Amino acid sequence: MKITVSTHKLSGYRATLRTAKQLAESAARLVNRSVPGSMPDVQITLTNARGLAELATTAEAELAGGVDKRVRDREERHAARGACNVDGRAVPLAEGSVLVLINVDRNASPGEFAITLVHELVHAMQFSRKGVRERIIRDRRDTFKVERQSRRQARENERCHDDEEREAYSREYLADQIVPGARAA
Repeated sequence: MKITVSTHKLSGYRATLRTAKQLAESAARLVNRSVPGSMPDVQITLTNARGLAELATTAEAELAGGVDKRVRDREERHAARGACNVDGRAVPLAEGSVLVLINVDRNASPGEFAITLVHELVHAMQFSRKGVRERIIRDRRDTFKVERQSRRQARENERCHDDEEREAYSREYLADQIVPGARAA
C-alpha cells in the first residue's frame, strides 16, 4: 500500500497539501484495519470542481478503453455540471491502483477533509474485493458506449453501488480518530 498526495490545477494550497499528507497515512491505516479487503496503492489528488470532473472522466475513459472522443467530452461536461456539489470521488485506475479526488472547495476544515478522505478510502478498499472492479469496468464501458450491459446487470450495479455507499457512510466515524470532533462540526 503506497499513498501519494498531490494537487491538480491549484496554486496557493501548500498548507492544505501538508495537512492532507499528514492525515492520509493515518486515515489509510484506520480504514485498512476496519474495512474488509486490501488497500491498493492510492493516489490522492487535491483539486477544484472542474479538475475533479476532468480527472475522473479521464481515468474512467482509460478504464473503459476504446472511448470515442465525443462521448468522453459529453461525459466530462455532464460530470462538470454536478462536480461543484461533490466532496470527493474514488476511481479505480487501469493498472490496479485507485485515484482519490478531493474537492478542496468543499472541504474547508481538517475535520471535513478527514471525513471525505475516510469515505473515499473505504471505496478504495471496496475496489479490491472480488468482482467489484469487473462490475465497475462493465458499467463504465456501458456509460461510454463501448459495450452495452443488460438491464439486469445495470440493476445489480445500482444495488451494489447503494450498498457500497451505505458502508462508506457508516465508516465515517473513523474520522473522529484522526481529527477529534470531525463529525461534530
